[in-house]
Amino acid sequence: MTQASYVLLPKDGPPDLLFVLLHGAGADGEQMRPLAEALHRQYPRAALVLPNGFQPFDAIPGGGAGFQWFSEEGDEALRALRLTAAVPPLVALIRQWAVKLELSWERVALGGFSQGAMLALEALQQEEALAGRVLAFAGSYAYWPQHAPQDVCIHLLHGKDDPELPYPPLLDAAKELMSLGADITADVLPHVGHELHPQLIERAMEQLRTFIPARLWREAVLTAAEQDKTEPRH
Repeated sequence: MTQASYVLLPKDGPPDLLFVLLHGAGADGEQMRPLAEALHRQYPRAALVLPNGFQPFDAIPGGGAGFQWFSEEGDEALRALRLTAAVPPLVALIRQWAVKLELSWERVALGGFSQGAMLALEALQQEEALAGRVLAFAGSYAYWPQHAPQDVCIHLLHGKDDPELPYPPLLDAAKELMSLGADITADVLPHVGHELHPQLIERAMEQLRTFIPARLWREAVLTAAEQDKTEPRH
């Protein structure tokens, strides 16, 4: 199990939300600090956990600084298998924190950059009742989506000038997920490369403030229908 490099808790009282933020390959939890600070300003009652990856970064001969969630060495099929294998320990980490903070899965959100975003998206494909939202920055889907995560809001945020993970395949996956009934948004910003750019972070904060999950719409419609049944007819 990886150790959190940075944990931020509310100063007074228990948290009402949990954000687990996953860095990119070759970095550490500190990479996600700009996102954590923006989330803290918007949600001062939230707990923020920025863990280091499960493994030392292996892409530099002789070893290098930073961590990774899974090795990206080898061909695409091998990388996808390693990504799949990284999901169970991530699920355990997320649930460990949710239990510790006494928060239901709907009160948990994931954020990820690059490799961390790929892992977060795959975790929500594999595991139900894990998190209510995900913010995926400069990420991608390793596998073509087969189903829409139930009652999960997915926010994809990408730079149009990203040379490492070009945005068109991600938009194709977003369209597929939308056709499957997913609650999903996709923002591609011009003049932004493969980075956790301040404009992407601000757009994510806006999506969190304004996007209403379909689940809440359904609940509102059902409540209105029940009220309509009980109201007297004139």
